[in-house]
Amino acid sequence: MKVAFKMQLKPGMKEEYEKRHAAIWPELVALLKDNGIADYSIYLDEETYTLFAVQRLTGNSSQELGNTELVQRWWKYMADIMETNPDFSPISKPLINVFHLD
Repeated sequence: MKVAFKMQLKPGMKEEYEKRHAAIWPELVALLKDNGIADYSIYLDEETYTLFAVQRLTGNSSQELGNTELVQRWWKYMADIMETNPDFSPISKPLINVFHLD
Protein backbone atom coordinates (compact mmCIF):
# COMPACT_ATOMS: atom_id res chain seq x y z
CA MET A 1 0.00 0.00 0.00
CA LYS A 2 1.14 3.57 -0.65
CA VAL A 3 0.16 6.75 1.18
CA ALA A 4 0.78 10.35 0.19
CA PHE A 5 0.56 13.52 2.21
CA LYS A 6 1.64 17.12 2.03
CA MET A 7 3.41 19.39 4.49
CA GLN A 8 4.52 23.02 4.36
CA LEU A 9 8.12 24.19 4.34
CA LYS A 10 8.85 27.73 5.45
CA PRO A 11 10.05 29.99 2.60
CA GLY A 12 13.80 29.98 2.05
CA MET A 13 14.36 26.73 3.94
CA LYS A 14 14.91 24.34 1.01
CA GLU A 15 18.67 24.00 1.51
CA GLU A 16 18.35 23.51 5.26
CA TYR A 17 15.61 20.89 4.77
CA GLU A 18 17.80 19.01 2.28
CA LYS A 19 20.82 19.29 4.59
CA ARG A 20 18.96 17.83 7.57
CA HIS A 21 17.51 14.98 5.53
CA ALA A 22 20.90 14.21 3.96
CA ALA A 23 22.09 13.59 7.53
CA ILE A 24 18.92 11.83 8.75
CA TRP A 25 19.53 10.05 12.02
CA PRO A 26 20.30 6.33 11.48
CA GLU A 27 18.07 5.39 14.40
CA LEU A 28 15.17 7.21 12.73
CA VAL A 29 15.76 5.33 9.48
CA ALA A 30 15.77 2.08 11.46
CA LEU A 31 12.52 3.00 13.22
CA LEU A 32 10.81 3.76 9.90
CA LYS A 33 12.03 0.53 8.30
CA ASP A 34 11.18 -1.54 11.40
CA ASN A 35 7.62 -0.21 11.15
CA GLY A 36 7.19 -1.22 7.52
CA ILE A 37 7.94 2.11 5.81
CA ALA A 38 9.96 1.86 2.61
CA ASP A 39 10.33 3.63 -0.71
CA TYR A 40 9.81 6.97 1.06
CA SER A 41 10.22 10.08 -1.10
CA ILE A 42 9.59 13.75 -0.39
CA TYR A 43 9.26 16.29 -3.21
CA LEU A 44 9.19 20.08 -3.03
CA ASP A 45 7.06 22.46 -5.08
CA GLU A 46 9.41 25.45 -5.06
CA GLU A 47 6.66 27.90 -6.04
CA THR A 48 4.53 27.17 -2.97
CA TYR A 49 7.04 25.48 -0.60
CA THR A 50 4.64 22.54 -0.40
CA LEU A 51 6.31 19.24 0.45
CA PHE A 52 4.73 16.16 -1.12
CA ALA A 53 5.57 12.81 0.50
CA VAL A 54 4.91 9.25 -0.69
CA GLN A 55 5.54 6.10 1.33
CA ARG A 56 5.16 2.42 0.54
CA LEU A 57 3.81 0.68 3.64
CA THR A 58 3.59 -2.80 5.04
CA GLY A 59 2.88 -1.39 8.50
CA ASN A 60 2.19 2.07 9.90
CA SER A 61 2.67 5.40 8.16
CA SER A 62 5.39 7.66 9.55
CA GLN A 63 2.55 9.94 10.60
CA GLU A 64 1.44 7.24 13.05
CA LEU A 65 4.79 7.04 14.87
CA GLY A 66 4.40 10.34 16.70
CA ASN A 67 4.07 8.63 20.06
CA THR A 68 7.75 7.62 19.99
CA GLU A 69 10.36 9.75 21.71
CA LEU A 70 12.60 9.58 18.64
CA VAL A 71 9.96 10.96 16.25
CA GLN A 72 9.07 13.67 18.75
CA ARG A 73 12.76 14.72 18.87
CA TRP A 74 12.87 14.82 15.04
CA TRP A 75 9.73 16.98 14.97
CA LYS A 76 11.30 19.48 17.38
CA TYR A 77 14.51 19.46 15.32
CA MET A 78 12.53 20.31 12.15
CA ALA A 79 10.01 22.74 13.71
CA ASP A 80 11.98 25.89 12.95
CA ILE A 81 11.84 25.27 9.19
CA MET A 82 8.34 23.78 8.76
CA GLU A 83 4.76 24.67 9.61
CA THR A 84 3.89 22.65 12.73
CA ASN A 85 1.14 21.87 15.18
CA PRO A 86 1.49 22.90 18.86
CA ASP A 87 3.13 19.51 19.64
CA PHE A 88 5.76 20.24 16.92
CA SER A 89 4.36 17.59 14.57
CA PRO A 90 4.36 18.80 10.99
CA ILE A 91 1.03 20.04 9.74
CA SER A 92 0.25 17.16 7.43
CA LYS A 93 -2.70 16.64 5.13
CA PRO A 94 -3.40 13.27 3.52
CA LEU A 95 -3.74 13.22 -0.25
CA ILE A 96 -6.27 11.09 -2.09
CA ASN A 97 -5.10 8.79 -4.85
CA VAL A 98 -7.12 9.61 -7.96
CA PHE A 99 -4.96 7.72 -10.50
CA HIS A 100 -2.37 4.95 -10.51
CA LEU A 101 -0.51 3.18 -13.30
CA ASP A 102 1.73 0.15 -12.75
